[in-house]
Amino acid sequence: MTTLFDPIQIGDIAAANRIAMAPLTRNRSPNAVPRAMTATYYSQRATAGLLITEATAISHQGQGYADVPGLYTPESIEGWKAVTKAVHEAGGKIVTQLWHVGRISHTSLQPNGGKPVAPSAIAAKSKTYIMDGEGNGHFADTSEPRALELSEIPGLIEDYRKAARAAIDAGFDGVEIHAANGYLLEQFMRAGSNQRTDAYGGSVENRIRLTLEVVQAITREIGSSRTGIRLSPVTPANDVFDPEPQVVYTALIEKLAPFDLAYIHVVEGATGGARDFTQGDAPFDWAAFKDAYINAGGKGVWMVNNGYDKKTATDAIASGKADMVAFGKPFISNPDLVERLKTDAPLNELDQATMYGGGEKGYTDYPTLNA
Repeated sequence: MTTLFDPIQIGDIAAANRIAMAPLTRNRSPNAVPRAMTATYYSQRATAGLLITEATAISHQGQGYADVPGLYTPESIEGWKAVTKAVHEAGGKIVTQLWHVGRISHTSLQPNGGKPVAPSAIAAKSKTYIMDGEGNGHFADTSEPRALELSEIPGLIEDYRKAARAAIDAGFDGVEIHAANGYLLEQFMRAGSNQRTDAYGGSVENRIRLTLEVVQAITREIGSSRTGIRLSPVTPANDVFDPEPQVVYTALIEKLAPFDLAYIHVVEGATGGARDFTQGDAPFDWAAFKDAYINAGGKGVWMVNNGYDKKTATDAIASGKADMVAFGKPFISNPDLVERLKTDAPLNELDQATMYGGGEKGYTDYPTLNA
């Protein structure tokens, strides 16, 4: 019987086990540059089969929260080189999550104080994290966005391609395309945030077009075996909604199958919330969703996420429901989570007050079992 602790091949990546560290925004990269303690943080967690970094902006325009890292300046790329070097020296494998937040941003974070961009000029009922004049972080309402011009779409896709190349140049083993949690690509896919009437709006085929074009550009640049994607078909995160998520995401997954991606990372239910949350008139059929991928020829690793513990993760792997399981917050407070799961050791409690922003406290100082 296959277990959580068995090795697995993820495209070009040979992973030591089937436990992934999910992306976790920590707001500790001023000027979008990872710091020395970022390298420590990730290397401490390198026993995960796969580390997926915190969401990382592909461009200044893609930035949506204060002090999150980027991949669009030489300084950022150099910062990430130190991180990947430390992780590899610790025996780990690491990919970065490529991020454009779309409308989930604030004018203070945008180039020249401009409006955030979105598929349509519809403000999100959501919050973002910004700095005040004294450098103190706080949450604020997102700013009103503007609709992307059709002429801007090719440049946006090019930003994704360049960021993927920068990630490989920085030493990452691959990339994860962030098409989840109510950010730009998902904003295009969901009817509630996309009221366009051009080739990127209206029909399901049009709404999933941008995501597929981004996947095509990145896989052509770095190869499909080093590319994954994260999806959250029913999450309400960041004020996204669609009345027919099964239809939209089945169409998407069938189109993704021929790309032969390294993995598909699926957030089941509401991100960070109820696993049985759904949108539309019927519960989302997760088994049918995976079957649609397989029936369309998809062979990539199927990774699941959202509130899993050892028992439910073990059952998911043993039953064939999933090939890998991603754990989020438990990895923040337990750098040796893999060992703790293996030995049924108790978990450190998470300090909520230090999750966003700050320094080493609540970041690199959580004790391991050995400590």
